[in-house]
Amino acid sequence: MAREIESRLAIIGAGPAGLTLANLLQQRGVPTVVLDKFSRAQILGRARAGLLEHRTVELLERHGLAERLHAEGAVHHGCEFRSDGASFFTDYSALYDDTPHYVYPQQEVVADLLDAYEAAGGTVHYETRANRVTSLEHRPRVECENGLVVTADAVAGADGQHGAARASIPGESFTEYTMQHEFRWLTLLARTRPSAEWTVYAQHPRGFAGHLLRSDDVTRFHLQVPFEDSVEDWPDERIWHELRHRLGKPGWTLHEGPVFSKNMLEMKSSVLEPMQYGRLFLLGDAAHIITPSGGKGMNLAIADAAELDGVLAEFLDGGEEKALARYSARRLPDIWKAQEFSHALIHMMHTYPADRPDAAFRQRLQQSRLWQLRHSTAYARNFAESYIGPPLGWPFEPGEEPRTPRAGREQTPGGITAAP
Repeated sequence: MAREIESRLAIIGAGPAGLTLANLLQQRGVPTVVLDKFSRAQILGRARAGLLEHRTVELLERHGLAERLHAEGAVHHGCEFRSDGASFFTDYSALYDDTPHYVYPQQEVVADLLDAYEAAGGTVHYETRANRVTSLEHRPRVECENGLVVTADAVAGADGQHGAARASIPGESFTEYTMQHEFRWLTLLARTRPSAEWTVYAQHPRGFAGHLLRSDDVTRFHLQVPFEDSVEDWPDERIWHELRHRLGKPGWTLHEGPVFSKNMLEMKSSVLEPMQYGRLFLLGDAAHIITPSGGKGMNLAIADAAELDGVLAEFLDGGEEKALARYSARRLPDIWKAQEFSHALIHMMHTYPADRPDAAFRQRLQQSRLWQLRHSTAYARNFAESYIGPPLGWPFEPGEEPRTPRAGREQTPGGITAAP
């Protein structure tokens, strides 16, 4: 039997974007309802990346949502690049006003947001799959598989690229820009302590390898693999053999352990313009897909939520309908900036197939980018700003000023040092 409820805002998807928006509006006193197709245990059990930009942490701090993050997360200031037998360390914090990065797994961010929302009285309808959203230009209705219907003044679709929110927008009303990247990753999690106290990117003739921190006893690795390979082609012994070769350097030891998660990742990027139709708004993966290179996905999703919070607060308080268009206009420059950086980082570190007619030329361009990162302060500064991410609220409106640079650690010339 159909059951109908009403709210000021319906949010589809209990991930970082949906739960951030739910918490921000809840703190404003705006009634919200969150719907998710998974159970609470399933939502909290999905292991994801964990690189947080400073603006993400600043937003969570402002709203009292960062206590456990600061207690259990780690602060990071640089990363290491290895290529052609050489390595160097880029202190990106020193290059960008001493602004740090944070490592804190995405599932822990989601746990904190979910606990805060429910503790303050928020309602999450678990195991409730949204089928479609109708009446998009008036009071949208979210119709669910289990018969629940939620009518709201607006709907936030944070349910991914294959979710009901995106599918409910007429195809002729938006343009989708897509790119299928020419590289493929085997991405894995291993129960082993990190082999370095920072992220390591390694360019190797056999393909890219990445070492990323997650916790004191779990490390994430990436391996560039042929498109025709499957997970079954990569037993643990082969994985560790390749990681030793691609990441290896004199005097360095790779810590090994049981691999408990393996996935093949075909890298695709996409952006929808605009990210809104009527009173239905798209956030996170529903609006844009980005490669894992640079760790931008969750940060963009949370920045979407922060912007939409302000737009909806203005609208729901009696603002004009045209104010809603500000959401896409404000978010797209940031999203494209992140897409450009992620694309550039991919091509800085991956190995091109030898049978490509331009492979040798492109590899030399790659070496030039690494040389500039190591020796050009201007190039390295631009890398640092893109890697760490822009300030909260970027891009700025005319007349607005960026935040004051943070005082902090002593900076080395250029921020580039020999790898420790």
